[in-house]
Amino acid sequence: MIGLIQRVSRAQVDIEGVSVAQIGRGITLLLGVEKADTPATAERLLERVLGYRIFPDAQGKMNLSLREVAGGLLIVPQFTLPADTRKGTRPSFTPAAPPDQGRALFEYFTDKARCQLEGVQTGVFSADMQVSLTNDGPVTFWLQV
Repeated sequence: MIGLIQRVSRAQVDIEGVSVAQIGRGITLLLGVEKADTPATAERLLERVLGYRIFPDAQGKMNLSLREVAGGLLIVPQFTLPADTRKGTRPSFTPAAPPDQGRALFEYFTDKARCQLEGVQTGVFSADMQVSLTNDGPVTFWLQV
């Protein structure tokens, strides 16, 4: 499972011109599911996302986690993250989970996130979404478990 996390001051998902999710200060997570992923994989990645220290403390050091700053979490399903881009000019989606598995693990991940954090918002699986955000820093990390 792959998570591209971005520290944001705001983020929003629109579908057909309608806002379906938005957060203020927090993390936008682009979530990619791979074939070998399981609920245990999802739980490990969620723990990393919620505990990753990317917010500044009083001295300006990245020492605080999303939990500690009580920020929002916007989870966006992103099937292109697992793409194999090592050769050629067209990505191969062979490593990505099939849609049913991807949807199930995305829903599992978001359900677990909502149990542990207030302010969880999500994009819509398989939808054509427009994601807008203000990356704070910019601060962006690739997490893979």
